[in-house]
Amino acid sequence: MNARQAAIERARACFLRACWLDVAVRKPGNVSRDSPGHRMQASMFIESARAAAGPLFAPGLRVGERIEAAVEATWAVAGCNTNLGILLLCAPIALAVEQNPAAATPAALRAAVESVLATLDIDDTRAAYRAIARAHPGGLGSAPEEDVHGAPTVDLRAAMALAADRDLIARQYRDGFADLFALAFQMPVYQAGPGNAPADVEAHPDAATVASVQRLYLACLGAFPDSHIVRKHGGRVAQTVMTAAQAWRERAGDGVVLDADPEFAAWDVSLKAAGVNPGTSADFTVAALLLSGWIRSCAAPARGPAGGWHGS
Repeated sequence: MNARQAAIERARACFLRACWLDVAVRKPGNVSRDSPGHRMQASMFIESARAAAGPLFAPGLRVGERIEAAVEATWAVAGCNTNLGILLLCAPIALAVEQNPAAATPAALRAAVESVLATLDIDDTRAAYRAIARAHPGGLGSAPEEDVHGAPTVDLRAAMALAADRDLIARQYRDGFADLFALAFQMPVYQAGPGNAPADVEAHPDAATVASVQRLYLACLGAFPDSHIVRKHGGRVAQTVMTAAQAWRERAGDGVVLDADPEFAAWDVSLKAAGVNPGTSADFTVAALLLSGWIRSCAAPARGPAGGWHGS
């Protein structure tokens, strides 16, 4: 296996681990293994990750092709949209790692992502539009310019820039993933060490990993009004959830074990009861875990495949 192939496999493993942690850890409002909701179960997200990982990290594919193929693979196993935002964020990262397998620092990795964004073309837009229309995320609606249900006239980065003021994921394409990199590397999150998701997907992360993933999620949710909440419930609800996340993040920073606090679980239940799903913050959490996992994997000794979850 050459360096490029090895890098792709490491990035794929980091993606699968990030997706496993996404549902292995309670993140209020989101589906987790111990807290289903929004008519979805954690198993749907696990199966989606397994199915999407192949096309998302397929060598030689462009960003739009990765997004479209991964959405189709997801629908084949889940029958609904479980991961569109994750795929939109992770596809440029996957190609950046393939093209720059030696990008072993946050600065180098961000430069690699910027290089990918600079080469996006109208074919990427067409494929991404088809994928978004297929996934039909909640609250999608229509846009006055470059609506996903019409034929695009600009490259994917330019199309995303038109939506950047109302959609946090689109803003990453415009701004070189600045927000995502800041959140992924602003604090010592997810310090349990590199590695793949366990072969037993029912395994539980250790307490330190749970705490760091929750802090990362609360940092994402507390930094911006969640785009998914804004689309479905409006800015006032999104602001209320953001303020609550900031308070919980402060408590976590003070050493409170959030999973031991009944009020934390109660907040999770109340959000789901109201149909409030901070989906964009969950997407950011997965992509941030992919970024930080990749950087750690660059410094880690090589691991054999026996101990890793490769989605098979």
